[in-house]
Amino acid sequence: MDSGGIRRRLALGAAVLAATGVLGLVTSGTAEASTVGGCAGREVRTLPFSSGVTHVYKRDGYVCAVTVARHPGSTQTMSVSVQVRGGRPVVDKGRYQHLAGPVTVHAGRRCVWVKGSVGSHGSANSGWILC
Repeated sequence: MDSGGIRRRLALGAAVLAATGVLGLVTSGTAEASTVGGCAGREVRTLPFSSGVTHVYKRDGYVCAVTVARHPGSTQTMSVSVQVRGGRPVVDKGRYQHLAGPVTVHAGRRCVWVKGSVGSHGSANSGWILC
């Protein structure tokens, strides 16, 4: 084998090794990095219902929620809301294909009420939680 072939193989090996290292750094993050719909934190509640599911996350006094359709693809009315006790609800409502949200509020140590819906028949609400 000539020196050009050896150099190409060494360069290819170095590139593969570098790509593997970068991929390892990207995928070795915590579960917080891979949450649904862009919410940061750890998942503290899942509110399933017939046409979807609402995921609730908490981190450093902030509560975040996102509603995901069970059968994405067609545009349908979806919503997600988070209300801190004593405050007004923060709502994302519209016609979406896959998910509504994320909606984030600062709750501190106060209770929150989370609601989610997909279509006209499926919805969930948490009642006062995370008190």
